[in-house]
Amino acid sequence: MVLVALSFVAPFIGPAEAQRSRLSLVRDAEIEALIKDYARPLLKAARLRQGSVEFYLVNNPSFNAFVSGRGMFINTGLLLQSETPGEVIGVIAHEIGHIIGAHQIRLRERIDNAKRLARISSLLGLGLGVAGAASGNGDVARAGLGVAQGGAGIGLREVLRYQRGEETSADTTAATLLEKTGQSGRGMLTTFKRLGQQLSGVSRRANPYLQSHPLPRERVVNLTNRIKGSKYYNRGTSANLQLRHDMVRAKIAAYTGGNRYAQALLQDKRLKPIARLYGQAIVTHLYGDSRKAVPQIDRLLKKLPKNAYVHEMRGEIYLRSGKARQAVRSFKNAVKLDKTGAGFIRIELGHALVESGSKKNLKEAVIQLNKGLARDPNAIAGYQHLANAYGQLGQPARALLASAELASRTGRKKLAKQYARRSQAAFKRGSPPWLRAEDIINQK
Repeated sequence: MVLVALSFVAPFIGPAEAQRSRLSLVRDAEIEALIKDYARPLLKAARLRQGSVEFYLVNNPSFNAFVSGRGMFINTGLLLQSETPGEVIGVIAHEIGHIIGAHQIRLRERIDNAKRLARISSLLGLGLGVAGAASGNGDVARAGLGVAQGGAGIGLREVLRYQRGEETSADTTAATLLEKTGQSGRGMLTTFKRLGQQLSGVSRRANPYLQSHPLPRERVVNLTNRIKGSKYYNRGTSANLQLRHDMVRAKIAAYTGGNRYAQALLQDKRLKPIARLYGQAIVTHLYGDSRKAVPQIDRLLKKLPKNAYVHEMRGEIYLRSGKARQAVRSFKNAVKLDKTGAGFIRIELGHALVESGSKKNLKEAVIQLNKGLARDPNAIAGYQHLANAYGQLGQPARALLASAELASRTGRKKLAKQYARRSQAAFKRGSPPWLRAEDIINQK
């Protein structure tokens, strides 16, 4: 698991209104594969092609998710707090409801109308989410809406009233998608009941007309009869899917929650024993002695010998312990067993090959890193490892080009252009690396 800081601007925000917010994103092949598996049947039922929605994991402990442009942003806290897959699936279905309803575009229009009506100097873009925030007006807080006196209040109420309607519409769409895919909506009700409990001390004081989401109790009332009336209401979750969900929760707890939090979750008997063993191995690796973590992960491999992500974790433990050659074997097993063909795992393999100290391995590292980046060009750490590999192989121009890619994708445009110009001089005019350098030089 890797954390990446990313400056993100919602695509529908105009240049004059853009306010950059720095998100800490999580990259992890196992979690991303699970999210995509949750979303796949829902996207199909919504008649959205695979790949039309990009999923991002945000390192945030709050229970929330939102969409912006083609991106669906899911907080680690949502996964961590959801005890069953159905709770997460219900949230994803709700967010897809926003996408197919084109709510962002209409919200943009409403904001523009409100600005004209009230002469508000700036109404910043809203992320449409399932939960809002625990305060009851989370979208307003996140967007930083400027509220003035008089007419501005009218414009704000219009926007919020519209948003509440769209949230209700997304809930209804979510229930429809779950029905079409033969899944229970019980998880959605669980989610809203949890939110209601979190807001129990706030909702009584909150003005429901100054909220961007209906109150959770209203959502439960509106959806209960429909969801309970579904013939799929009592349909449970497969044991394998629940295990994958539990393993992801254990991993997130270990990496983002700290030792104390992770240990508390791992004591929860509702978590499957295999998931608790997985989490304990990661906790031992992160906060204890990695040498003791290897036997724990090996015990798990005896139970799950074909699980690519357990092999990947074994490679991670070895790599972070300075045993790159042992890590290479584990990452190779992970690549072989990974049915999704995740570029991220190949990049981890390439990293281990670079760190192994073998010149022969450096050539293979370049192959694996390029394959991984071709599948996952946003895995920015791969460019750093690639630059390192090319440098050790005595190919400075390619090392500079990889460094230019890294600088470009991390927002350092001036440095990226400098590297690209220096690398371009060594390539034949019109060749693929020359053209890529030219793209970086000319990008706005």
